[in-house]
Amino acid sequence: MTPSNLEPDQGELHSEINMIPLIDVMLVLLIVFIVTVPVITHSIDVQLPRAATEASAPQPQAVRLSVDAQGGFHWNDAAVPDAELMQRLHALAQQVPQPPLHLEGDAAARYERVALALAAAQRAGIERLVFITQP
Repeated sequence: MTPSNLEPDQGELHSEINMIPLIDVMLVLLIVFIVTVPVITHSIDVQLPRAATEASAPQPQAVRLSVDAQGGFHWNDAAVPDAELMQRLHALAQQVPQPPLHLEGDAAARYERVALALAAAQRAGIERLVFITQP
């Protein structure tokens, strides 16, 4: 080996980015943000006014109308004849606020009986009807 091979080439340029100043600047910015953010969020203490209105009225209890496998109607677990069903639905529709009607149909019930209950609720003016199913 000749001595010229042991020395680094003087003709090549080695370009490297010096990361130390960049890291120093980023750390300073991070510390500034950590110190100033809590001060900014808690700098104004505002006393909010209380509402002058009354609390909202409690919602009425839902009524459950069930159609069993034989096609019978049940109003909150009490058997109801077909003739009385329409009267109860009209009375329910007149309540203010109107409670929701939960309609439950047995899987073995004939569709005609469930459709009859649905049509009766519509004729009575029930606006809040919920179909209950098994998940």
